Amino acid sequence: TQNDYIREWLPYREDFLHILLDLEAPPLPRICKICQKDGVYRCPDCMHQPLLCTNCCRTTHASHPFHRIQQWTGNFFEDSALHMTGLQLHLGHGGAPCPSASANEAPPLSGQSRPTTAGKDGDQTKGDRQDTPTMDDDEWEDVDNIPLHLRPPVGSKHLTIVDVTGVHFVLVRPCQCLNAESYPLQLFRAKLCPSTFDKPSTAFTFSVLDDFLRDNVECGTSGMNYYSKLRRVTSNVFPHLVVDRYRELLRVARQWRLLKLLKWSGFQDNMNPSKDGDLVIFCTACPQPGINVGPTANLDESWKYTRAVVMDGNFKAEHMHERRPDDQVWLMDGCGFMVRNPPYQAYLKATPHITEKSSCNNHKAISQASASRGKLNSTGVGATACARHGCFYPHSIVDFQKGERQLNMDYSLTHALSYNMTGIENVLCFYDINCAYMKNLRRHIESSDLLHLPPSLRITAGIGMWHVHGHKKECYTQYSPLFIKGAGWVDGEIIETLWSTLNIVSASTRGMTSPHRQELLDFQMNDSNFMKMIRMADSLSRKLKTARASVVLARDAFERFNKAITPEQQRNWGRQEETALLRRVHDPSVMDVFEIQLKKAPTVHAVELRLLEKSPRQGVHHGAASWITRGLAIEEAEIILNIYRKDNGPNPSELKRLTIARRAEKLSADRSRFIVDGRIYLRVDDEFERSDESDGRTDLTLGQDTLDDEDAVSNDGYSDSSLVEVFGRASSNDPTSPYLPLPSKFGSAYCKAKKLHRLAQMELELRMGQANDALHGLCLALADKAVIFRGVVRPATNYSMRTRAWQMIHSIDTSVKQCAAIYRQCRLAMIALGADSDILDRYQELQKSHLSATAAAFTQGAHDHRDSHLPWFWTMDIPKDTDSKSWLSEFYRIHWLRAKAAKDRWEEENELVTSEFVWVVNFFQYRAKRWNEIYMAKKLAGNRGAACYAARQQAVYDRLAEQAELIWQGMNADDNPFHHGM
Repeated sequence: TQNDYIREWLPYREDFLHILLDLEAPPLPRICKICQKDGVYRCPDCMHQPLLCTNCCRTTHASHPFHRIQQWTGNFFEDSALHMTGLQLHLGHGGAPCPSASANEAPPLSGQSRPTTAGKDGDQTKGDRQDTPTMDDDEWEDVDNIPLHLRPPVGSKHLTIVDVTGVHFVLVRPCQCLNAESYPLQLFRAKLCPSTFDKPSTAFTFSVLDDFLRDNVECGTSGMNYYSKLRRVTSNVFPHLVVDRYRELLRVARQWRLLKLLKWSGFQDNMNPSKDGDLVIFCTACPQPGINVGPTANLDESWKYTRAVVMDGNFKAEHMHERRPDDQVWLMDGCGFMVRNPPYQAYLKATPHITEKSSCNNHKAISQASASRGKLNSTGVGATACARHGCFYPHSIVDFQKGERQLNMDYSLTHALSYNMTGIENVLCFYDINCAYMKNLRRHIESSDLLHLPPSLRITAGIGMWHVHGHKKECYTQYSPLFIKGAGWVDGEIIETLWSTLNIVSASTRGMTSPHRQELLDFQMNDSNFMKMIRMADSLSRKLKTARASVVLARDAFERFNKAITPEQQRNWGRQEETALLRRVHDPSVMDVFEIQLKKAPTVHAVELRLLEKSPRQGVHHGAASWITRGLAIEEAEIILNIYRKDNGPNPSELKRLTIARRAEKLSADRSRFIVDGRIYLRVDDEFERSDESDGRTDLTLGQDTLDDEDAVSNDGYSDSSLVEVFGRASSNDPTSPYLPLPSKFGSAYCKAKKLHRLAQMELELRMGQANDALHGLCLALADKAVIFRGVVRPATNYSMRTRAWQMIHSIDTSVKQCAAIYRQCRLAMIALGADSDILDRYQELQKSHLSATAAAFTQGAHDHRDSHLPWFWTMDIPKDTDSKSWLSEFYRIHWLRAKAAKDRWEEENELVTSEFVWVVNFFQYRAKRWNEIYMAKKLAGNRGAACYAARQQAVYDRLAEQAELIWQGMNADDNPFHHGM
């Protein structure tokens, strides 16, 4: 472990520290390693930090002009610089001085005294240490406070060069031959990128630009932070005295990004990107006709060639208003992932925003679509990516002007679906709010002259597995990827993982100009796609292993269900599934066949809604139904908390004690607010009776069910108590006190006497809805428990499978206890409210034996299956003329359909990943072939540099293709699908 390695290091700690201190001193004798003269300089960047004299230091570093050196003062080594040794950088002629240079050119250290060297006694002698140079007053303040190595040389044409080793001042000698290139080109050929071009005074090495771009994409290092680091590298003690080249770094980095993208994309010799997104790469594993899918592929008939896309918005990538928006230089507008700016702005001006009302839940993407923030030019970005591999689509990223509006996402989707889609007719589109978005997509596109989608393109809407549970219940079967034919095993949420990568740099783009921000985001997204590309084969191998194992389990689970039903049921349910899948594109509601079709008893929310929609009852305040519903919710929370306490035992962990304390505190606050409101609805302030008054009340003695969770429920509060008694007990500090000022706590007789009977009737109706909810949850939990016992626990063949299975059982047992306790509380309240015999016959007493139905009772066709095996609450909602076994048939229909859906999706996933392996290899081979064509053309034209680079790129893609084939062969020794090519 890591700790073991640390323990191994501890004995060396003192030795390492001694060596660190020994390295501070010069070697003895203190002589130059090369010429044996007095050693003055040493270079920590060179191996073994050799000690050198001035001349040898200058000569040795002719090829390493950006090393940082140190100079001996007589007592210690202090930071110095190579320009103080007289080092010069010659351009052209392989680094040798230009023969055409003027013979009487000024010496490099003109205007400065010669350096001086420290003698053996520590005194400085002439010729070894330079004096303080003369400085212009307007260039530096407090010259005496600036260390010598940080002062620019005076009297010579030095160049400020920024490298990964810091900021350097170097005397540069350009080539002066008649056919010499211009000074900026000479610098660039020496791998120095000038910041200006008339009279360059600053240049950046290729190394520092590459390092900055790498730090930017990997660590999110901003330009300011990166240059601050370079200042500390130059002088850790005086970084504030290092010259500031931050603005120059940002400007040159923009140019460098464009040059790198042009080089990587093969654009040379006045070739300019002609198509949108030409400078970036897309997914290697998605089907792209003409690239990784050959002309013989049957694109229209095979479901495998469906493009799976996912859309989402990111509100971290904000952008401030610009001071000079009209004075911009766009270097790669539309050539990357961000859409081209002028057409997008024209589309926004021509397209009105229509506020859409969702019939589903109040999703943030819809409710805040018109939200505006005055200081922001852009509130975020909207993107489209491939849903299976998480690669951004080129030319599909749009800016938000307000919230996440449909008109923005329409523009993103239509441009994504025009990228390498020739011949592909099927699209699977995931979006958080697809239940509302897809209703108007075609209408919006047809009404716009600036958007286009082929009429033949079939788009199947889906919602990611995480977001779909925040929708209405019916959205799950209509839009969940589990029920989408051809989706494979995909969650539709992969774009959420991409935002974490993009957000690394999004904060630093907030105050940039629009072109700079676009270039930086494009580069970051291209790097994300590149990393996906080089790791795609490994990713697919993991997916394929998972798919192969899961297919076996899913088939076994489905076969167990198949054996439990009749052949006629198999045919009927199969036809239902087939019809629904065929019609879902035009009518998603047909997918409701995957939900239980039996009519359920009204829920507590349905009862509350009905009471609220009715005209207020006489003598009852407005909002009384909602107030009572709040009380029921508080009771449920108290029951769940009590069960949680009991399940965790007398000595829970610190984290669980904290959870209990937080939930209890929230309950206490909810109770306090409820009690305050109760004084209004119960008219306590109008008539607060004496505590010893008598209304002929009689205490009710109620029997308790013998359930394991009886400690979580108490019937002590259900008796004819006065307002004083109930409010006094309810106001106690105990958050689990059973006393809440609900009508059921006073009893029916007291409510009639105090004219609260209408309020009591409302609570009774709501209690019935609450009981329906509890019994429905109880049925589902018990049915799931039986299915898990039959399909997971019993077939488990190893410890790991059994452990997971029993964890599922324990979780369901907790749900059973909670539902049973809530129902018991409801029934006690119904009795206290004076429920008649019909109601109590319907809502019978719940016994412990009712919660332990055998697995045989859940097996259709079992020889010992009888109605008597099923407790009363299983059939309480089935109409009298319905077969008493219909609930069981419905239960098995749903589980059969869902088990079949899981089996089908895993079989599709297995087939899809196999095809994706082929497409990945085809993609690498296509790119290798393209670079080979470039190589041949450049070689024929005599462009040796471009030919060498093309050959190198071809080798890279050949190696990637070979690696993917080897990974496939390692998983499929007897199968090689790649010999067919594209």
